[in-house]
Amino acid sequence: MVTIGTLLVIWPAPVRALLGDPSATPSPTASPPPPESVLGDLAGTSPPTAAGLAAAVDRLAADPRVGELSASIVDVASGESLYDRDGQTPKVPASVNKLVTAAAVLAARGPAHRLVTRAVQGSEPGEVVLVGAGDPTLAVDGGDTYRGAARLDRLAEQVKRALGSARPARVLVDSSVFTGPTLGPGWDSDIALYGYGAPITGLMVNGGRVRPKQQAPRFRQPDLAAGQAFARLLGVPPNAVTIGQAAQGATELGSVRSLSVLRLVEIMLRDSDNVVAEALARQVALARGGEASFPGAARAVQEVLAELGLPTEQVRLSDGSGLSRDNRLTTALLAGLLSVAAGDDHATLSGLFAGLPVAGYSGTLHDRFIGESGAAVGLVRAKTGTLNGVSALAGVVPDADGRLLSFSLIANGVPGGAYAAELVLDRIAAALAGCGCR
Repeated sequence: MVTIGTLLVIWPAPVRALLGDPSATPSPTASPPPPESVLGDLAGTSPPTAAGLAAAVDRLAADPRVGELSASIVDVASGESLYDRDGQTPKVPASVNKLVTAAAVLAARGPAHRLVTRAVQGSEPGEVVLVGAGDPTLAVDGGDTYRGAARLDRLAEQVKRALGSARPARVLVDSSVFTGPTLGPGWDSDIALYGYGAPITGLMVNGGRVRPKQQAPRFRQPDLAAGQAFARLLGVPPNAVTIGQAAQGATELGSVRSLSVLRLVEIMLRDSDNVVAEALARQVALARGGEASFPGAARAVQEVLAELGLPTEQVRLSDGSGLSRDNRLTTALLAGLLSVAAGDDHATLSGLFAGLPVAGYSGTLHDRFIGESGAAVGLVRAKTGTLNGVSALAGVVPDADGRLLSFSLIANGVPGGAYAAELVLDRIAAALAGCGCR
């Protein structure tokens, strides 16, 4: 048994009975439990050998269905690299990019931090200003996308109480916490159209969704749409909603607090939520006094990675989600990041493990690890990544002797569909789970 921060990993008993429901939402007011060492009782076991891992992985890694594959495997207890196949070659990472966003925001903001959406008095009579803090999960009422999210109906009730007999007549929307273009550099043209992402604004409800329970479509102006939803709750017509900025020192009429950063990281990783990822990347920039834009967030995340002692020479970041084809990461960095997050020196990073999908059980791995890879169900915990021509998988797995390994697999130039490449990546991870590799 190994304890990884907020995640308890036990093998090989049935995962549902041991891990419970991964979609369950913790109490939004609960503070994250203190992290514990990932190494636990692994100290007495021996790591696999490089030769043993090569024998288990090389043939699978050469499968043409994964195109140009980079692979790195690290022994978590020692931090030693045990397997490297082009691990220093920069690759388009797709959504495994979210691992660096998760680590950076946990380091910069801390797991207990919450984003506060406020309503303040406007400068004109009857004017209420809705001030965004960059919370992409903000809800309108109780029937929204993200369970436990802050709600505009509750904020509206606070405003009504604060105003007393005065009736609001106009809503001003202040989303200026985020700056710059709302669509990311290097994004495919269908990203916003089909709901894989959305325009990234400092105020939005339900991740910018038009209908809370559907991925697409997304609002073209999520901040304005959020303001109109708030206006309805106040009895203000939608044509009385405009974009603007709150006056400095304006009187506060109410506020609501988001889910914790730890919970937002869990949502981002489990569901591969691209909008949450972009919002969290901007929180890294804000925590460091930088510009909360695509380039500002990318700079801030890369700076945090360097401060964590990770090799960033080959890193190039353009967004926080991995939607951008301009991103470049190495498998060596990702496997090393997972190893660092599991150790004692940076305890706040352990929270990212709670969000990693479990093979054959939760999140984006719910329907993965079938057939030849089925023996690894419940053992592999990893982030997936998919773009046209790109397939990736990075996470942690115990080997047959109980030694915890971190691994990163990124395939670029995938010649066929994603499904064929995913089968191969799953088999590599399953080989690690089933191998003592001496």
